[in-house]
Amino acid sequence: MDGIHDLGGKQGFGKVRHSPAAQAFHAPWEKRANALYSLAVKSGIFNMDEYRHAIERMEPRHYLSAGYYERTLTSLATLLVEKGIVTREELERRAQGTFPLASASAPGRTNLPERMRFAMGDEVMVRQDHVPGHCRMPAYVRGKRGVIVGESPAYPFPDAHAHGVPADDEPTYDVRFSTAELWPNSADTAFVHVGVFQSYLIGVT
Repeated sequence: MDGIHDLGGKQGFGKVRHSPAAQAFHAPWEKRANALYSLAVKSGIFNMDEYRHAIERMEPRHYLSAGYYERTLTSLATLLVEKGIVTREELERRAQGTFPLASASAPGRTNLPERMRFAMGDEVMVRQDHVPGHCRMPAYVRGKRGVIVGESPAYPFPDAHAHGVPADDEPTYDVRFSTAELWPNSADTAFVHVGVFQSYLIGVT
């Protein structure tokens, strides 16, 4: 899905703030939210792709104003409600007020039936896919050409795995893109490497 979460290549947000000395947690509740989410995944209540998709489904203004662990908590609470483990009323009674959840999910899709295998040095193009559900293809590489420079171990196809749809394992390819391809007339000449799932790619002859 195209959403506010997909900020790669976007302008207007300023520099990425980064500090090597930054603490992982800033309040006790953040540790609890992280622990509960980790326990839910370990217990098989939901998987990582469901977790990511619930964050993507947050209302855009809430997403942009929320910190990392507030997004974690929103995803966790949304999935627990959707799976019938708690109710929104229970959450709001404990919170003593409104408890914002993510919006409803759209349908997922299975792996591409006829997937291509690629070798190092192959030129590829990212498919022009627009899907309503979860997708791990960054929008800024959609329709762009690059070169295969690596391959990572197979993993369940996230477009299916986030929706409870049968998901075959498939590799991600490390694709090298030029900045001139991604952003014509860009200020810096460089290469950008993106891990792209097999179902998102087609060969270029």
